[in-house]
Amino acid sequence: MARPVTLFTGQWADLPLAELAPLAKSMGYDGLELACWGDHFNVQEALKSDAYLRDKWALLKSHGLTSLAIGNHLVGQAVCDLIDARHKSILPAHVWGDGDPEGVRQRAAKELADTARAARKFGVKTVTGFTGSSIWHATYAFPPTTQEFWDAGFADFGKRFTPILDAFEKEDINFALEVHPTEIAFDIASTQRAIAAVQGHKRFGFNFDPSHLAYQGVDYVKFIRTFPDRIYNAHMKDVWWGKGDGTVGVFGGHTSFGDARRNWDFRSVGRGMVDFESIIVALNDIGYAGPLSVEWEDSRMDRVHGATESAAFCRRLDFKPAVGAFDAAFGRENR
Repeated sequence: MARPVTLFTGQWADLPLAELAPLAKSMGYDGLELACWGDHFNVQEALKSDAYLRDKWALLKSHGLTSLAIGNHLVGQAVCDLIDARHKSILPAHVWGDGDPEGVRQRAAKELADTARAARKFGVKTVTGFTGSSIWHATYAFPPTTQEFWDAGFADFGKRFTPILDAFEKEDINFALEVHPTEIAFDIASTQRAIAAVQGHKRFGFNFDPSHLAYQGVDYVKFIRTFPDRIYNAHMKDVWWGKGDGTVGVFGGHTSFGDARRNWDFRSVGRGMVDFESIIVALNDIGYAGPLSVEWEDSRMDRVHGATESAAFCRRLDFKPAVGAFDAAFGRENR
């Protein structure tokens, strides 16, 4: 059977889950990748209360939905970041605490490890998320930046994330980094370096999202084929690039999403420039059988319209891999 088509709920956290669940079903989804913000999934409540988890599953099943992953991107961002005032708005109060940067990073690490425990109790195998980065600000290498400077950033990531990944291993849960600008890994080369920094830890894998690679000029299909054993989740998200009026480049010009001057912007799935046909072929080739999880973002479109057409697009696009060579019927033994 085809892969389940799910909806990542991060961009829908303004809606209570009791309202989003029937809407998602009506839009054509099989399940939800629950974000750990809004009222969609609370890590600490999940750890404290079996009733909380029973009620969550009862709500999903009453609308014919499942869940195969939870996402804790916002907390993950604070594990390695250089913390500033912006983080307060995305973090739970108990993680932000007094805002002391190192304290925030340590509390975020604990919360992410707790997310693995909550995922096991909930019954899913994957937590999607971010890592943050202490060296993202130095991506453009000026003042002159040495490899030793970047090495120190990857070492910081390894030191902070290895204990988190050990907690994931203990719970038999995979962590799937959404490779993304502002994270320790944002293209193929930095991803290879990140794997080395955690000594190839088997619980460190990826939430494949082509949109963040495409506008950078990274070969997103090659990403799948480079890390075939580490693709733990797949986001279906589209983007266009080479647009705008020439006044804003790939770095965004400090403009907001949806600004007509922008060189690139996210689009509803199927309306951008991502080659999803090649993605499905590559996912089939590596044996990926997980969900196609729509992360819907398009500043120019009504989200219900967009998420509905995105679900239909993914379902129409997906296909089962072959069980044998197409020309096997021509074999001598069949004559």
